[in-house]
Amino acid sequence: MLFYCSCSSDLDYEQSKNLQLEPTYVANLLYFDIPAHEFVTNGIETPQFIDRSTIDVFNNSFFVNNLTKVDLDFEITNTITRAYVLDVKLYNATGVQLDVISIAVPAYYGALNKVVQKEVFQGIRLTTLKNTTRIDMNIRMASGAPLTETSSGSIKMRSGITAYFVLQ
Repeated sequence: MLFYCSCSSDLDYEQSKNLQLEPTYVANLLYFDIPAHEFVTNGIETPQFIDRSTIDVFNNSFFVNNLTKVDLDFEITNTITRAYVLDVKLYNATGVQLDVISIAVPAYYGALNKVVQKEVFQGIRLTTLKNTTRIDMNIRMASGAPLTETSSGSIKMRSGITAYFVLQ
């Protein structure tokens, strides 16, 4: 007798048309660890490093249509007795610079020397990021006591990206 009794209600399948998902994607972006002695070549200081990376992820229609916000997180630790500036430059396909993120990193004087910076891309700035096809990382050393091939310390950077999507 129990098997013949059951409860049921009408299901509203129309509500699935209003479904909105908001996934978040977190990933490492870039990492480097440059020892102080690498800023010296044959006894001569090299005051900057430049790294160029091509980016084509924003050419994907999924990103163009569904990406609503991006956070770029930077963490830089300096144990070299020289200050630095990290410039992250964003370029479009024709080589025009669209944006620059500059992070000042003070010289090391024996205490923890960590700089943390978050860059948020929403609205017009997100559109700029979506038009980015190349990123240049430029580390510039400030003036100070000369480095040698036996100088100690390093400059380390970790960066990550958090991408926010809305799917309907």
